[in-house]
Amino acid sequence: MLRACLLLLPFLLTSQLALGQQAIPYGHNPAAGKYATVRGLKLYYETYGTGAPLLLLHGNGGSSQDFAKTIPYFAKKYRVIALDSRAHGQSVDAGDSLSFELLADDCAALLAHLRLDSAYVLGWSDGGITALLLAQRHPEKVKRLAATGANLWPDSTALMPELWQQMRRGYQEGRSQPFTDPKRRNDWKVFLLDWRHPHVPLATLAQIKAPAFIIAGDRDVIRPEHTVAIYQHLSRAWLWIVPNSGHATLHEHADVFNRKVDEFFRAKIPLGATRY
Repeated sequence: MLRACLLLLPFLLTSQLALGQQAIPYGHNPAAGKYATVRGLKLYYETYGTGAPLLLLHGNGGSSQDFAKTIPYFAKKYRVIALDSRAHGQSVDAGDSLSFELLADDCAALLAHLRLDSAYVLGWSDGGITALLLAQRHPEKVKRLAATGANLWPDSTALMPELWQQMRRGYQEGRSQPFTDPKRRNDWKVFLLDWRHPHVPLATLAQIKAPAFIIAGDRDVIRPEHTVAIYQHLSRAWLWIVPNSGHATLHEHADVFNRKVDEFFRAKIPLGATRY
């Protein structure tokens, strides 16, 4: 489900799990890829399909390549924008630290660069956290959001014990390392994003007005009660706990995942509807 990187980075997801042998090199496709210069850095993204814009946000240590089972379905109906977050994939970041607020503001800047007033947003793991913060910090930019495997704080009350212990070991092993190699230094910075962040109080979720689809696997690395708490504190939220699934819901059950997220994006939601 999750691959260990140099630092046993728990959210660093193996691309091979999702990709196998693919005809289109998602994440490395010169026919679809571009760079946008925003907020002092060059963000890499790929665009597929036409229609209403849909922004895809990957997890920690991943890239747009992780949506190889997602893009083909949604590109038939949407203008899919698959982003490499700063310090991930082909988006280089020279800064010494990361935060989810920083990533959310990058997303808003990218949408503005593309002259898009708003978009549907689908985020996985760290991408789900970013999607929630994008909707909270830039509400005008998010039509609806779907977040799978997101957490609001980085401790054992949000994460399953095995993952929490793995992260602690990774931090203990890495904190005294010099990391003179640029790639290893970047990997450490990405690891620290999940070790130190996020810190999103449940009460702030009430500020999110966009309808939100909160998803997790029944064997996720996020505690189920934490996922339910996110759902309960959103003003307009839908909840789906995917049976027989770990953290990689969008890979392990790709067909039903794509269909249900699409149905949520397209559903006619009454103005007064708050729960589903």
